[in-house]
Amino acid sequence: MAKSHKFDRMKRQRQEIAASRIETLMSLADGKGKAHDLRLASRYVTLARSIGMRYNVRLRPTEKLKVCKGCGAYLQPGITLRVRTGRKTLVRTCLECGLVRRMPLKER
Repeated sequence: MAKSHKFDRMKRQRQEIAASRIETLMSLADGKGKAHDLRLASRYVTLARSIGMRYNVRLRPTEKLKVCKGCGAYLQPGITLRVRTGRKTLVRTCLECGLVRRMPLKER
């Protein structure tokens, strides 16, 4: 039996609301990160991730770069994140949990 159209419409509305809340929380985390209140910034990131998981909404790629996959901390370059460039890779190390992520650099 197929789902009703009303259910689909309500699900889409919930996902749109969740996406806007995630965007708001990530902008608040950016503001607190710039003010060096990293505990509150990490809390905002945790809330945004939990909303995304609950309503099946993904973080945008630019937002994903600001979150540690290991511990969920807000990543601020120079404070909670070490960024190094290798020959063909960008190495990002979380200073909270030590997780290392390597990303290939594109050729020019």
